[in-house]
Amino acid sequence: MTTRERARPMPADERRTAILAAARPLLVEHGRDTTTRQIAEAAGVAEGTIFRVFPTKDGLFDAVLAAEFDPEPFLEAIAGIDLAEPLEARLVEATALLQRRFIGIFEMMTAMAVRRPPDRMGAPQLRKRLANEGLGRVLDPDADRFRVPVEDVVQLLRLLTFSGSHPHISNQRPLTAEQIVDVVLHGTLREGSAPDQGGI
Repeated sequence: MTTRERARPMPADERRTAILAAARPLLVEHGRDTTTRQIAEAAGVAEGTIFRVFPTKDGLFDAVLAAEFDPEPFLEAIAGIDLAEPLEARLVEATALLQRRFIGIFEMMTAMAVRRPPDRMGAPQLRKRLANEGLGRVLDPDADRFRVPVEDVVQLLRLLTFSGSHPHISNQRPLTAEQIVDVVLHGTLREGSAPDQGGI
């Protein structure tokens, strides 16, 4: 008679990550009406397991929201952009990543009926990291091509990406990453510093 081996217990951090990943699409679809039973089924764990990881349902919801605002996945993706690529190509890639971040946040805030980011998630230090370690890194190799400081280009790019990706501000007609980059570069490059051919 063969005995069936028990499944290897999932490490606590992996279990937490799996629960958050399972919860996110459910929260987007059902908002705060999402049940822990739905999340447990989607994560493939017992409902009681959720409460061993998160003390309360609201605590789980807060953790999903915090994960949406976490800058690390965005910064890691930005760090993977090849700085040897042409400026326009780099910037389109970075803008697409920023759009994905904004759209995910808009989606989650709408579903959870959150009107503004929690203070700890919209701190100036966080915005500075996103600007300097993120978009600033992509622009720095071509800093001398701009007629304004790189930080001003970053600000323009963030504002246009935010407004151009927001479903209400854009009137349900979001801008593409290519459109955003085209507007920003043609408004900031020095005269005679034409965009690289084939970049966008």
